[in-house]
Amino acid sequence: MKRFLTLDDLAPKGKTVLLRADLNVPMQDGKVSDATRIERLVPTLKELSQKGARTVILSHFGRPKGKDASMSLAPVGKALSEIYGKPVGFVNDCIGEEPVAAIAKMQDGDTILLENVRFYPEEEKDDPAFAGKIASLGQVYVNDAFSCAHRAHATTHGIAKLLPAYAGRLMEAELNALGSALENPQRPVVAIVGGAKISTKLDLLNNLVTKIDVLALGGGMANTFLAAQGAPVGKSLCERDMKEQALKIMQTAKGHNCKIVLPVDAVVSKEFRANPPVENIAVENVHDNQMMLDIGKETVSSLNGVVSGAKTVLWNGPMGAFETPPFDQGTTALAKTVADLTQQKKLVSVAGGGDTVSALAHAGVEDKMTYVSTAGGAFLEWCEGKTLPGVQILQDRAAQLRKAG
Repeated sequence: MKRFLTLDDLAPKGKTVLLRADLNVPMQDGKVSDATRIERLVPTLKELSQKGARTVILSHFGRPKGKDASMSLAPVGKALSEIYGKPVGFVNDCIGEEPVAAIAKMQDGDTILLENVRFYPEEEKDDPAFAGKIASLGQVYVNDAFSCAHRAHATTHGIAKLLPAYAGRLMEAELNALGSALENPQRPVVAIVGGAKISTKLDLLNNLVTKIDVLALGGGMANTFLAAQGAPVGKSLCERDMKEQALKIMQTAKGHNCKIVLPVDAVVSKEFRANPPVENIAVENVHDNQMMLDIGKETVSSLNGVVSGAKTVLWNGPMGAFETPPFDQGTTALAKTVADLTQQKKLVSVAGGGDTVSALAHAGVEDKMTYVSTAGGAFLEWCEGKTLPGVQILQDRAAQLRKAG
């Protein structure tokens, strides 16, 4: 039995559907500079329209302090109309007379976008009265904003208590992908975790080593683990004050039969800039004036072997300073191996996190993984084993509706 209701369970014809989306997209010179989140919303919009729903989109944008015209969703609405291929009306408020009047004029299949819900501080406070005002605009609630599900706000949590609540297609895809990676995975499960610091990913690492078979570390956080074991790291990015935490994670992993794989060699340089003089050396030979900036060739070969033996790969964080050549080569080589194995149906690959998405796009394999999450914080909190309020309420409401018959 599904733990949450989806669009498969909804007959929306003639109903006003309040659709929570994440349209908090990057803007440059008044135009959307990355439309990924808009593009991923379109399947839900199309399905609701084709089924005769009157869709009212709710979203936040930025962190406004009150009604800030510079953070209006109006420009995003224009981009949404262009990408969706159908008119999307825009309403200058999200509560009160304006949305009521606009919704009254809607026909089956129409879509409108309400103004930034964070123009009201009650949104982030999950204020019941505010949630009630928005809920009164519709008859059904659909959440398609997994990327906001880690926040208990009025439009991600409060409204779901008041209306029949469903997951949109993007929310459904995210939950199914993450479930396949951590909840009911095909084993062996390998997690590739990189990035600068372990201090920002302690909860992630501590949770992962209790659930997976192999943890492959790269980036600055691998340097911290190497240093904790007494290896020389020179001038490399390293959190020396995290030695005890690193050793504790290794002990926890051992207790759960999770193997931790660290780099055996690295691409090093005396300076961090594009295309400086570099060497590929064993990690035990790093000099005091050198920085490890990417995993080395032997490590890439070793990790290729690790993922070749996996059935599920979960990826968060690059293996090196991939934005600066030539320190992108390790991440790119490993990404291409994971993508090739995915395309050959030999493993399920799920990736997420801002730098991870950028690194996979840089490697040209973003669309060759099983699933790439753009959720950021929500993706990380899920992988940390935390309860996401926006997901939990969908599950709770599904259980209540089933119990009610």
